[in-house]
Amino acid sequence: MLSDQALASAIAGGDQQAYQQAVARHGRAIAVYAWRLLGDESLAEDIAQETFIRLWTRASDWRPEKASLTTWLHRIAHNLCMDYLRRTGPSAPSLLPGEDSVRADSSESGDPVEDERVKQLLHEALMLLPERQRSALVLVHYQSLSNREAAEVVGVSVRALESLLVRARQSIKRSMKGEGNGSPG
Repeated sequence: MLSDQALASAIAGGDQQAYQQAVARHGRAIAVYAWRLLGDESLAEDIAQETFIRLWTRASDWRPEKASLTTWLHRIAHNLCMDYLRRTGPSAPSLLPGEDSVRADSSESGDPVEDERVKQLLHEALMLLPERQRSALVLVHYQSLSNREAAEVVGVSVRALESLLVRARQSIKRSMKGEGNGSPG
């Protein structure tokens, strides 16, 4: 298996097999990230596809000394999602069929109906967050990026990202308790 750096170099040289390997390696994570930001499966697939088109056309722009390929691809997807949201506003929350949309490990009751209800409520609370808070939370908690990598994707300092995470968690707690609906900030 090629390293991300070798893949990007091969893609920059027009190697379609390397491109397919990059899509296989990173495609699902990018699509899930876009879906969690936008709440729309079809739109998330479009964003993921556009992200990989940009990988194909701009692979030589990636600088491995500045960011991992994963971080760079998330940044492209993030920018595409933010562009879309600026043009249209956030969409209504929805769940992907069969998708475990939100980790509710600490809330699992053993009742599948209750667990799904909690997941739905968490997803709705996530969709109510301001864009930057939602991005920060999704990148760190669901995409497993480090705070540094997530800060690079969102375009803020690590300290600012940590502040976004705190505010996002507080808003979700308030939403889950019925005290608010994800107040901006």
